Amino acid sequence: MMRRLASLILALGLGLASGAGAAEPGGAVTTHPVDTGHLTAELVARSEGVAPGQTVWLAVRQKIQKGWHTYWRNPGDAGEPTKLGWTLPAGWRAGEIVWPAPRRLPVGPLMDYGYEDEVLLPVPVTAPTTARPGELAQIKVAAAFLVCAETCVPADAQLSLDLPVVAGAAPRDDRWGGRIDRALAEAPKPAPLQAVFQRRPDGLALAVTGPLLKGAPDEDAYFYPFASTVIDHAKPQRVERGPDGLTLTLAPGSDFAQGKGPAQLAGLLVADGKAYEIAAQAGAPPPGAAGLGPPLARARQGSGLGLAAAVAFAVLGGLILNLMPCVFPVLAMKAAALAGHGREAAAARRQGLAFGAGVLVAFLALAGLLIGLKAAGSAVGWGFQLQAPPVVAALALLILAIALNLSGVFEVGTSLQGAGSGLASRRGLAGAFFTGALSVVVAAPCTAPFMGSAVGWALTQPPVAALAVFTALAVGFALPFVVLAFAPGLLSRLPKPGPWMDALRKVLAFPMYAAAAWLAWVLTVQAGAPALARLLAAAVALALAAWLGGAAQRRQAAGGGALALGGAAAVLLAAALGATVFAPYAAADARPAAGPESAALGEQPYSPARLAALRAQGQPVFVNYTAAWCVSCQVNDRVALSTARVADAFRRGGVTYLKADWTLRDPVIAGDLARFGRAGVPLYLVYPAGGGAPAVLPAILTEDAVLKALAAAHAPGRGGALQARNGAVAGA
Repeated sequence: MMRRLASLILALGLGLASGAGAAEPGGAVTTHPVDTGHLTAELVARSEGVAPGQTVWLAVRQKIQKGWHTYWRNPGDAGEPTKLGWTLPAGWRAGEIVWPAPRRLPVGPLMDYGYEDEVLLPVPVTAPTTARPGELAQIKVAAAFLVCAETCVPADAQLSLDLPVVAGAAPRDDRWGGRIDRALAEAPKPAPLQAVFQRRPDGLALAVTGPLLKGAPDEDAYFYPFASTVIDHAKPQRVERGPDGLTLTLAPGSDFAQGKGPAQLAGLLVADGKAYEIAAQAGAPPPGAAGLGPPLARARQGSGLGLAAAVAFAVLGGLILNLMPCVFPVLAMKAAALAGHGREAAAARRQGLAFGAGVLVAFLALAGLLIGLKAAGSAVGWGFQLQAPPVVAALALLILAIALNLSGVFEVGTSLQGAGSGLASRRGLAGAFFTGALSVVVAAPCTAPFMGSAVGWALTQPPVAALAVFTALAVGFALPFVVLAFAPGLLSRLPKPGPWMDALRKVLAFPMYAAAAWLAWVLTVQAGAPALARLLAAAVALALAAWLGGAAQRRQAAGGGALALGGAAAVLLAAALGATVFAPYAAADARPAAGPESAALGEQPYSPARLAALRAQGQPVFVNYTAAWCVSCQVNDRVALSTARVADAFRRGGVTYLKADWTLRDPVIAGDLARFGRAGVPLYLVYPAGGGAPAVLPAILTEDAVLKALAAAHAPGRGGALQARNGAVAGA
């Protein structure tokens, strides 16, 4: 009490020392600021006066010292809200404070709610109809604050202003009118949202649905209760989104512990940067309020990645990408070519640098396209180009042409006499650059461990940070080949060039034929049998063009003319490209063919509504985000999901298997991937029985990893623990 009395005396002294105050520039309202030591308070008005019988908005402004804060209407675990006591002329009335949305203010183990820096607390004040125009109404308010940092200091201030009574509508105050308008506009208001709450074993479930919450919010959702005893403020609030809204799991407060749970849970819901007043009634949460996992921002923040970590993950992911089945044939082909430089260190270094340059240029071009499409609002991710049937068709023809070249049907960059022992040594820097770029193109169907989280993080950042991550990915991808080119000791261990290289070249053609056949299957999944027929016709034309081109090269090598054959080859090549790249494609009517795991696991098509319904029933769910063009996905299906032990675990645990197919563009699936910090497939989520956050499995699955995840999903509440254990590899 002595401290509060001293603060009051000091405030009054400072107020008297400031004199009667001065009219603010541009307005007729006189204010009297009071400095209490850790904040400066004053009473300000929206308008320069008020008409008889009308209402004017006043506001108690707090300018708070850096590092200190005041409190919201519910201060949280400690503190006191600002209190106002009005002294008004006869017949005047003051309403309630319009409280702005607070901030979370953690203090040690406690969680407080309040304001920092500056806050305006608007209050409506109504003049009586008997007020006479021309008189000056003196408005006074006794304000009591609790200002805290490491310690708390009570502060009191006697605030006042002189408000003219005018005959008509008063003009807005130049200095404070706009700021009070903004405070009122941003203040939380009742919204068309439906809210229910339910006591559960794992906490207090607060479900909020409505059009304003459809889709994922950009920021974490948070609930600020009006009453201080209904939740444990210091405990984290787990957020799960659904197609129609959000469900927050809150720690019950002392009211529930004493069996006095309220009939209504009222407060503020902050989501997507906006605050809404809600009043939840007791009831079961609807299915559409949960089931799709944490919001986007939670996934971003939960990843714990910064630029340095993302760059490190990108380098590591790029290194591992060399071992993925997508790029192995191309890299093996180039490694065989490098063997031709085993005794030519300078030539090998040039080849290595040219290969690295091709990788870097291709990665940055792909990154620029990705960033541009994201900025334009497209839901795209890693491998997005393979969701376009013309690109798949063109890539299939390109790989077929490479296979024909490796088989010796035609040559690129070397004469026929140079084929054989000079096959690899005569390719030149352009060939090395092209191989590097091609390696990136064919790597798109694969996602390596650590790479997924790095690319996912990059696509949520500004362009400079995103390009830094893609550059790191290119460095990691090119590094083994470049190091080999600059390591004389390693080069000397490579076999000497000889006839074996021509045989190896022809052997390496067959993985390329297989890759072309696989892309033809992907095109069939995407665009149906008519597209496959068109592609096969183009492949025949391309093969004939390659044979004619090779025949022209042989005639030229023998000293004969080659103009007619070359022209025919060019015409056929143009026809092949026109039949694929420039032809329209329609999406296939049928669903993609079921994978080897689908029948055994009882596959169901994924949809947000289906997932939400299963989650509402408390069932464990396994969601497989996959695509026909994703080689890693297909390998995982066959190695880890198609086994008898996994099928038996699904049956025994009652786990529902949902397949989210991203072979063609799907903004819903793209949004789900982004919410979990991913830019592409595969992504495997295991939702535990009874609710809770999903476990995120690594991108390279093993049978044991799947079995452990399914075992954990059977027991409610264990999903979060599994997710924590998988945190180190979730970036895969």
